[in-house]
Amino acid sequence: MLSNPILSNFKNFRIYLLFWLIITALYLNILNFGIQVDLYIAVIDSLIFNLILCGLGLSFWYSARFIPLDKNNLSKIILTHILGGVLLTILWLFIGYNIINNFVLTSEDYTKFFYETLSWRFLIGLLIYFLIISFYYIITYYTGFQEKLVTENKFKNLATKAELKSLKFQINPHFIFNSLNSLSALTTIDPKKAKVMIQKLADFLRFTLSNNEIQKNKLYDELKNIKIYLEIEKIRFEDKLEYVEKINEECKQVLVPNMILQPLIENAIKHAVYETLEKITLTLSCERENDYLHIKLTNNFDSDSTANKGPGIGLKNIGERLKLLYRRDNLFKINKTHDTFNVSIYIPLLDE
Repeated sequence: MLSNPILSNFKNFRIYLLFWLIITALYLNILNFGIQVDLYIAVIDSLIFNLILCGLGLSFWYSARFIPLDKNNLSKIILTHILGGVLLTILWLFIGYNIINNFVLTSEDYTKFFYETLSWRFLIGLLIYFLIISFYYIITYYTGFQEKLVTENKFKNLATKAELKSLKFQINPHFIFNSLNSLSALTTIDPKKAKVMIQKLADFLRFTLSNNEIQKNKLYDELKNIKIYLEIEKIRFEDKLEYVEKINEECKQVLVPNMILQPLIENAIKHAVYETLEKITLTLSCERENDYLHIKLTNNFDSDSTANKGPGIGLKNIGERLKLLYRRDNLFKINKTHDTFNVSIYIPLLDE
């Protein structure tokens, strides 16, 4: 900030003028009622001296600007401003006296009165100098603090966006790698199914690429994408995989993180369908619970044939994305029983 905050902001300028109106009124009352000076002389003296000091006060900004508190030691700042205050006060008294004595009140009585009140005028000039300088320092500090907060938030947001993009970019390569392996096997076993799978894979990738830059989607759109994904998987697993939806209609228009469901489904298929010859049912449900949208995926599994593994990259990815987007670490829960695996996602509705 290089410009004077009083001149660059109309609200600050009005406050500054109001300050001087109050000072002028107090000054006039001291002269007229305190020292018993003639009202006409008191008015002239008050208006001219305070008008000059009001104008000089605008230049005090440069003293505060070029002697910053954070780049100078305290003794240097104090000595510099004492010297500056003394010089500017002398200049103020000299200009004010000469204007009044030479152009308005050309009398020995006023000269005598001026010199009799010179000491307290000098103290008033110094006091007002330090008041205005302090005001400028407060404005400078506050503005710098606000700019620092804005800059820090900007960098934090950029870092968060970069991390979210990184997490999202982990999803597609992970899925494509698995799909291409399956496709490679199908081209030999069943070329027709391989062709259908290629078409479905193209549809899925088209959807993900077209929505790659956005962080959130309507749940309705995410469900459409999931169905395309499941059609790909059904080509491989046929009747071994069953998918059931229990979604309340009011949930479908709520915004959820983009590509949040696909790794959830993929994890269930990888750790349940792959590991058994039994039929696996994936049940995706969604309902509102207080101020949250509760999305839950439940699947059965063969406890005898499934290895006891921890959550894979897909589930870790979901947990990290939810934490980054909503700044909460209690939105993702896993619950495993003897033959059932449950994953719950909570989307804060108040943040929508």
